[in-house]
Amino acid sequence: MWGVLPGYWKQLQSVPAMEIIYHRIVWSFLVSAILMLSAGRWHIVAEILKNRKRRFIVYITSGTIAVNWLTYVYAINAGKIVEASLGYYINPLVNIFLGMVFLKERFNRLQTCALILAVCGVAYITLNQGSVPWIALSLAFSFGLYGLFKKIGNLDSVTSLTVETMFLSLFALPALVQLGVSGEGAFGGGSLYTDLILAGSGIVSAVPLYLFASGAKVIPLSRVGFLQYTAPTISLFIGVLQYGEPFTSVHAVSFGFIWAGLGLYTVSGFIKRS
Repeated sequence: MWGVLPGYWKQLQSVPAMEIIYHRIVWSFLVSAILMLSAGRWHIVAEILKNRKRRFIVYITSGTIAVNWLTYVYAINAGKIVEASLGYYINPLVNIFLGMVFLKERFNRLQTCALILAVCGVAYITLNQGSVPWIALSLAFSFGLYGLFKKIGNLDSVTSLTVETMFLSLFALPALVQLGVSGEGAFGGGSLYTDLILAGSGIVSAVPLYLFASGAKVIPLSRVGFLQYTAPTISLFIGVLQYGEPFTSVHAVSFGFIWAGLGLYTVSGFIKRS
């Protein structure tokens, strides 16, 4: 589901990225709140809101996920699906870096080599294209920081999404109301198809996350890590084959470094658990 999301957001190319994010926040809150209520877990949301430290962490995760969503939607509709997929390939290796810096975690030689290969991949594409792949790096680091602070706050995926979108809706909902009153908003502007796609943004955001959280509980962690690489792979093929985005020799070399790093990272995980 995460892999095919570029095709979903492409249906909203006529809508400004910021307005799409406003809708994604509000509709995601509605869907995740329904999921929490149906599971009888709303009391967990209340506990987080009462805890000052965890509430502060939610403020931070809200900001990082908002940056991640906005960057991703902008990238898709700007014809940068390939670069967006690069960001999610880099993300597991960024997690290594963040763990070393903030959590003082120790990593073996294979994991260190994996991180070096990722840096080489980013450096290669930067030097050969003359610009930093800021979309890829923004996605990788915003999602990495999101995961880091969720770990610090001990927040599970669906609960944190509920609280984060609740907080962000305090800003997103008034913005949507203002757009609607001024007649500048896309929702209700005449296209039922656009209205349905915008409303469905909550489902395509919350449901895959709910399925991921449920699936991660019943399969080995090594398999979870491996399966997470399928989403950027699907997105990469969609960008190149369906939307005709270029995949040059520079991309091939840069991605090659990243894939080699991911290979080492995956092997190190199997060795550690064997």
